[in-house]
Amino acid sequence: MMTRKKVISTLTSIIAFSLVLTVTVSCAKKKDKNEGYEANILAMQDLLLSENLTEEARYGIIRKIATTYLSNKQNAELIVYLTDWVESHPQDKFNAYWLLMVAHSYMQTNEDPMAEFYFERIIKNYQDLEVEGKSVHFLCLENLIKISHNSDSRIKYFNQLINRFPSSVSITEMYMRLAREYENIGEWTKALRTYNMFLEQPDAASIQITDIPDAYNYAKTLIDFNKSPKDWTFRSLASLEAAIREAIYRYQPNRLDAMRSKVNFFAVSWKQDENASTGQVAFSMGNYMHGNRITCDKELIPGPTPNEAYLRTTGWTTMPTWYFYFREVNFPADPDIHGRWEWAGIYIGDML
Repeated sequence: MMTRKKVISTLTSIIAFSLVLTVTVSCAKKKDKNEGYEANILAMQDLLLSENLTEEARYGIIRKIATTYLSNKQNAELIVYLTDWVESHPQDKFNAYWLLMVAHSYMQTNEDPMAEFYFERIIKNYQDLEVEGKSVHFLCLENLIKISHNSDSRIKYFNQLINRFPSSVSITEMYMRLAREYENIGEWTKALRTYNMFLEQPDAASIQITDIPDAYNYAKTLIDFNKSPKDWTFRSLASLEAAIREAIYRYQPNRLDAMRSKVNFFAVSWKQDENASTGQVAFSMGNYMHGNRITCDKELIPGPTPNEAYLRTTGWTTMPTWYFYFREVNFPADPDIHGRWEWAGIYIGDML
């Protein structure tokens, strides 16, 4: 009869043997799989040495080799194989496509600078070709826009998409994105011209662009402001405040009307969004001052940023409390105007 100690020893031996057997079988299967995979690659490479292969047949074999590498997540092997092939076969008309696969492989491994290098190389050095119904150059430009963070480069890519592939992109969106890049680098003449081209598109007012909310109003405000005389702006917040207070004190509604911003001036309640207003407010201040004594708080109320401020006023017809909203002008296109202050709107009712 086996003792408890012997039983435990026997069970331990059985478990250890089972683990060894499992590992051995697994390794054997993996080895068989690797050998089969490598044999498949070698067999296809041998096929490439066959005489009288058509270009299409050669394309099919190389693509099969490449996709085999990809399916086994061997991106490094794929890159070495395809770059070597392009180097040694400069006349292969599909070289642009092979380098496209190389660039995609770098993207998959988060090596965007290398991917950008190959996408650029394809566009500069290889004629475009269509593979499976898709333009290789178009795919390169699409991916370059995704991974590039340089505005000068992105401007070049957007212009190429607009000029070379107008039927494959939303021209309206391209104009907006191109204008934003011009704005980023301070090319205001080109930015404003491109914003204007955006506004001229039939779907500009309705288009929804990811990561650019309210694109239409943004562009329209810039263009309208650029075309305006801008004669309602003040050198400083203090000078704007003083002028407003004096006009109210002296009961000069026409002067107040003249001091309002002539681009997107709003009059909304605190629950509304000034950007959702339906165009330039056209009412006369005199309609709401008539027969009333308007007073102002002694101090301005700071805004949510240093570039904003409020002046609380009371005594207006209907809703008696109005907050005049002042803001610093943000318009680098005109250095003489940029940084001045304007009366941009009115919030009606008590502050929330």
